Amino acid sequence: MKSYNLFQVAAMLLLSLLVAMPAHAQEESKAQKKAEAQLKVLHGSVIDKSENPVPSSVIYLKNVKSQAVKTYIADDSGNYRFSGLDPNVDYEIHAEHDDMTSSTRTVSSFDSRRDIEVTLKLSKKKNE
Repeated sequence: MKSYNLFQVAAMLLLSLLVAMPAHAQEESKAQKKAEAQLKVLHGSVIDKSENPVPSSVIYLKNVKSQAVKTYIADDSGNYRFSGLDPNVDYEIHAEHDDMTSSTRTVSSFDSRRDIEVTLKLSKKKNE
């Protein structure tokens, strides 16, 4: 009789673990989805002084907090896109092409928009 009671206890423990695990995984999944929903997207285009798109420009995005730099090469229409950006961090962005560079723009963590568009104009020579 004792072994039957032990079996019942073990079965109940196993059953309670199996029920609790999906609920915990679901909570983590909800938290992860919420965090992902908070991430920012930064996109735009690179143009020259005449406002023509500049394909193959290199766009530099610096995380001010960590100093990490990501780069992106503009597409044939001069467009770029950075996604998955931390909303609690400031970023600096600028573009370069040949001997030209744009002004450095700041994307503030206080900007609550999740989708931010920045046009980068190549308006000055490098090292100016």
